[in-house]
Order: sequence, then C-alpha cells, then structure tokens
Amino acid sequence: MRYDLVIFDNDGVLVDSEPMSNRLLAAYLTELGHPTSYEDSIRDYMGSAMHRVHDLVLERTGRRLPEDFDEVFHARVFAAFERELRPVPGVTDVLEKLAADGVPYCVASSGSHERIRVGHRTTGLDRWFTDERIFSADDVGRGKPAPDLFLHAAERMGVAPGRCVVVEDSPPGVQAAMAAGMDVYGFTAMTPAERLVGAGHLFSCMEELPDLLR
Repeated sequence: MRYDLVIFDNDGVLVDSEPMSNRLLAAYLTELGHPTSYEDSIRDYMGSAMHRVHDLVLERTGRRLPEDFDEVFHARVFAAFERELRPVPGVTDVLEKLAADGVPYCVASSGSHERIRVGHRTTGLDRWFTDERIFSADDVGRGKPAPDLFLHAAERMGVAPGRCVVVEDSPPGVQAAMAAGMDVYGFTAMTPAERLVGAGHLFSCMEELPDLLR
C-alpha cells in the first residue's frame, strides 16, 4: 500500500444516498418557493455541507431559509434512508479487503454525525465504522471545499496529510483533498469525470479501487 490512510467520503461513495437526497432537497426548496430541479441540486449542492444551501439561497434570493430547514430536511432524508438506502455496490468488498490487509481507513463527510450513522446502520456499514473512524463537517469550522475536515481526520488518525488518499465523488470534495495536500481518487459513478478536475485517478466501479491503492 502506497498510503497510510484511506479517507472515504460518505454520500455517493459508501452509501448510495445522493440520488434520493438531491431529489428531496430539490423538492423541499421548490416547496419553499425556490424552484430547484434535481439537476440543479446535484450541480450546486452535491458534496457540500448544509450551510452552502443556506448561503446560496440567501445570495440568490435575499431570503433566508426557515430556521427548522435542516431539521425538516433531515427527517425526510432519514425516512427515505429507512425505505431505500443501500451501500454503494462493491464497497463492502473494498472495506473487507482494507480491514484484512490492516490498512487504516475512515470516513470524512459533509453530512452530520447523525446522518452518517443512520446511513451506516441502515446499510450494515456500521460494522466497518466505529466512532473513532467517523468525522463530520460538524467537527470543524468550515466544510468542503475547505481542507479542514480532511486535515482533522488525518490528525485524529495520526497520519501525515501527504500519506493520505481521499476517495471522493464531488468537486468540493476533490478541492478540499487537494487543499489538504492529499492525493484524491475521483469516483465517477454519478459525477461526470470532467467535474472532478484534479483527481489523480478516476474510476467508475468500486471493484477498481483496491488495485489503484497499491
């Protein structure tokens, strides 16, 4: 292994949550008078912390979202997770191999700790991610594309940034990893390759990842 730590994004990389999350976000914003399509949501918000939704809506419309926006949105997302959420195809095999080989790994997500844990419990990925392997944008002052979250994860895991690789599927995530001085591999199952500019390797199936990490 050329790396001492593999850092996974969560949504779209470990759990197949991006389609349902962005459908629900687009619908809720539209319901509140901010017309948003699924494609708009993917383009503007995928991979970002919730504060970006608030900031962008305020910037574009001059109106603030309701104070309970995050609470209502997450309730809808968690209900959908219980019905529909699945692990990303092939990711359990990747985690099993990393664990068997003794390769350290963790998750660093723009989502809240609650969102990460609900998704992992629903999909069975909680067996691979104990509390000390879970890092959220809630833990730092600035979410992606700032490097803070990845640097925080590396520090807590005791690994220098230059010895880390990040597995990401969003432009803000790729930018954050690069700003942290880490290698980044872009997962293109949902995101067009041309949007993941700066990723050292691009791959579309999780089955490809173990060979890339060697």
